[in-house]
Amino acid sequence: MSEFTLPANSRVGEGRHWPLPQKAEHVKSFRIYRWDPAKKANPTLDTFEIDRDHCGPMVLDALVKINDQIDPTLSFRRSCREGVCGSCAMNIDGHNTLACLTPMDSLKKGTSRITPLPHMPVLKDLIPDLTGLYAQYELIEPWLQSDQPPPDRERPQSPEDRAKLDGSWECILCFCCSTSCPSYWWNQDKYLGPSILLQSHRWLVDSRDQHTGDRLDLLEDPFRLYRCHTIMNCTKSCPKGLNPARAIADTKRMMAERG
Repeated sequence: MSEFTLPANSRVGEGRHWPLPQKAEHVKSFRIYRWDPAKKANPTLDTFEIDRDHCGPMVLDALVKINDQIDPTLSFRRSCREGVCGSCAMNIDGHNTLACLTPMDSLKKGTSRITPLPHMPVLKDLIPDLTGLYAQYELIEPWLQSDQPPPDRERPQSPEDRAKLDGSWECILCFCCSTSCPSYWWNQDKYLGPSILLQSHRWLVDSRDQHTGDRLDLLEDPFRLYRCHTIMNCTKSCPKGLNPARAIADTKRMMAERG
């Protein structure tokens, strides 16, 4: 009989409790993943209590308040606060999403749990190591490729061709989709994952790009494209409402049609 156990140094323990200094009427509690490589200790879950009457409405507001007023060692990424940069992607109550777009009113009652994006190496606390994902992004050469000399003005494109880019160009590379995909969890060294394949599709359907064949050649591999099993976690988790699974299916169609 098989037995599966986690390595001893990956087991998450109980961390510190940070109660409010005084009673409040509207209290929200968060259990937040903490790990500092410099301490050479197992990760823990610290519990923080927030007075919602003195905090903004979003989960990111709560994290900023914790970092500013309770524990300045809490580490996380943030930048735009408007769902544009993708920096604050994390797992909130079991769902990959953006902290800046998640209202605290939408969370479950009681204590909510916040952890880094799953199945990724962690640099510190809520900060995942995205080095591998950005290397895969570089692999697909995400820029316009044309054999024609650069024009003096913009490259013209019909409204119909421009519409084909909708659903792809809006991707902000938050990687909520890739880190929710079981196929990517187990094959992230070979499978490009939904976020990168969505970005690849954006260039495959761009009428101004003249290297479609080369781009498809790059994906002609048992793992890079075909490890997608249409589980649809990617589409469900996308905070921008995009559909990476459809883009991947269309890429497979293009691959089949070219023979």
